[in-house]
Amino acid sequence: MARRPRSRRLSTTLLTAAITAGIISGATAGAEPPAGSCAEGWDVTTIVSGVGNLENLDTDGAGGFYVTGIVDGYLAHIDAAGRFEKLVTGLDHPAGVRVVGRSVYFVTGDGVAEAPGTLRRYDIDTGALTILLTELNGPNGLLELPDGDLVFATIGITGPPTGISRYRPSTGEYTKTWSNVPWSNGLALAPDGKSIYTDNMTLRVFRVPLDDPDNPTVVAGAPDLVALPDDMEATRAGQLFVADHIQGAVYQLDPATGTGCTIITGLIKPGPLRNPPDGATSVRIARDGDGWALFVTSMDGTLRRMRPPAGIDLTPADSRR
Repeated sequence: MARRPRSRRLSTTLLTAAITAGIISGATAGAEPPAGSCAEGWDVTTIVSGVGNLENLDTDGAGGFYVTGIVDGYLAHIDAAGRFEKLVTGLDHPAGVRVVGRSVYFVTGDGVAEAPGTLRRYDIDTGALTILLTELNGPNGLLELPDGDLVFATIGITGPPTGISRYRPSTGEYTKTWSNVPWSNGLALAPDGKSIYTDNMTLRVFRVPLDDPDNPTVVAGAPDLVALPDDMEATRAGQLFVADHIQGAVYQLDPATGTGCTIITGLIKPGPLRNPPDGATSVRIARDGDGWALFVTSMDGTLRRMRPPAGIDLTPADSRR
């Protein structure tokens, strides 16, 4: 029991060093950082609060969400009425989660220096839990591709960087390093359906072609002078919405120009001292009545809904939504 606090302090120290290195690298990347605020007109409400440290989410397709609690070690469901229920507990730092049919895929072992992680599948109808992969190097973001394959980002430093890995649920085929973007974090499908976005510790956002994954291109710089970008989602109109730990922010980026702005800040776990990562963790687009809204998780244990002002088209890039 005494080892976990030391592990977390080590993780924080290493993470701080990575952030510092990322600031230097991101500042010289040539992509333009966001300028100013675009908060006007956004309506923010709380769906659920006080549920620990929320790391990731995905819509259940019926007005609710599956979420992971990274410190508290759970996979949970929040229904359309805001009722919160833990489904699996005792997990080691669960992170990215995706709903595919009647299955919920998620990863564990998130962190720069945590124990080796896993990819798991939870059966919605039976509650059965299956471990699909083990010995993963700090898995974090998770995404389903148009062909049904899963990709997950790895941010760990306990072994050689593994970038983005790919797994095919239908056959069990696993490519440990599918794309070589090191210390990658969030993942989102691009509107062309032929590429994905990811960010990493250099505080840059990359576009990764599905047919040429080892040749990513930088599309945006750091979302702020000091930032730690996490998970994200793109719209069909080409905008990218990114969660950030350091400012507790949600940013709106335009990958076509590398520009962007800040929608909200301050989504940070309360306490007398900061201990990043402790801010906003993930952004998803989901149905909101007849329209769409952003849903944001944060380490403050709150799931928020962000309704856009008129003129903002949040139709998700993924046409399967």
